[in-house]
Amino acid sequence: MSDRPWEGRVAFITGAVTGIGLGVAQAFADAGMRLALSYRNEDDRAHTAKWFADKRYEPPLFLKLDVTDRARFAEVADEVVAHFGEVHVLVNNAGVSVFGPTDEASYDDYDWIMGVNFGGVVNGLVSFLPKIKAASGRRHVVNIASMAAFLPGPQAGIYTASKFAVRGLTESLRYNLAPHGIGCSLCCPALTRTNAWTSALKRPDGFGGSGFPDVPREALEQFGTAFEEGMDPYEVGAKILAGMTAQKGLILTHPEHGPDFEEAHAAIMAALPVEEAPAGRLKIEELRRKAMRDAEAGLIIALDDLT
Repeated sequence: MSDRPWEGRVAFITGAVTGIGLGVAQAFADAGMRLALSYRNEDDRAHTAKWFADKRYEPPLFLKLDVTDRARFAEVADEVVAHFGEVHVLVNNAGVSVFGPTDEASYDDYDWIMGVNFGGVVNGLVSFLPKIKAASGRRHVVNIASMAAFLPGPQAGIYTASKFAVRGLTESLRYNLAPHGIGCSLCCPALTRTNAWTSALKRPDGFGGSGFPDVPREALEQFGTAFEEGMDPYEVGAKILAGMTAQKGLILTHPEHGPDFEEAHAAIMAALPVEEAPAGRLKIEELRRKAMRDAEAGLIIALDDLT
């Protein structure tokens, strides 16, 4: 196998000119991939373009995109294929990190955070999957969630819900894409050196009716100091690339969360009733497990495979 298996493959990455998205773009570029990158801010776009120029890499196709705009997302997918001929990799990365007590959240809080973090992934899949299916060779979808997809917190209810949703969607989608020869990975990074904490300062006017208490900018900036201890975004990108190459369904980038998973596993096992299950239910669950194994192996699973 080539040590550059993704060379020449075309990837589209959302939120790709800062933070983790930029780290993914840089790692992909170093692997010889051709890139289409979505962006919102012109200065960030210019800085990213300079990095590619300084490296003497092929300039990316930059596409301005709000991931909640379905019509624009469909246009972007068409523009990527028109420019490159095919598209092989989709990385749904764009998101907002907004926190507050869930019991005080308004409809606007739910609609904004879920609309970007979950709806943006949905829009990427609906717009790009037909084009990726129509392409040939090595192909992959990566949905970037967060360690919040496993670890809830008192200030992160809606954010956590959005990441749990991306996790569930991606883990199911993997079985649907396997028969098409398309890999699918869920990536859940933890603390990374980004400006994600500034999301609360970029709230769209259409979602202005927040139920969250006002947080002074000074408090947000203090919260932002935690991100300075985070992993370099390029390292996250390199681990995503390695996970894609290994066809991993789950890509975890941060090793420090072992104690969290051990505690969660222990709590789940302790919550199971200690009693015998009837034979009929045991049979149905074994059929489900077999269907998952068969789907991962590339078989199309129908409803009658589950009974």
